Amino acid sequence: MRIVRGVTDSNSPTINRVQRVLAYMVASAIGLSILAFLAVIIGTAAGMKGDSFSQGIWPTILVLPLFGLPLAIALFIALLVVNLVRRSREARTLK
Repeated sequence: MRIVRGVTDSNSPTINRVQRVLAYMVASAIGLSILAFLAVIIGTAAGMKGDSFSQGIWPTILVLPLFGLPLAIALFIALLVVNLVRRSREARTLK
């Protein structure tokens, strides 16, 4: 509910916990993937060669966008489905 000047608006949409968690998961998956891209770009600009990327944490950083971005797309689709189901239920209860 939204409070405007002391009056509650019962027609305002409520965001449930599942939607909030899915939204944060989408944002974090995309954010980590972008940070991994930037790390590789900065590492390459700093003079790292191909063999340097196969040591330490670099293999994980290189693989992260390959899994993070498709996961973010799947989570976004799940968030869209959850939102559409919630809106259809709300529309049915208003009739």
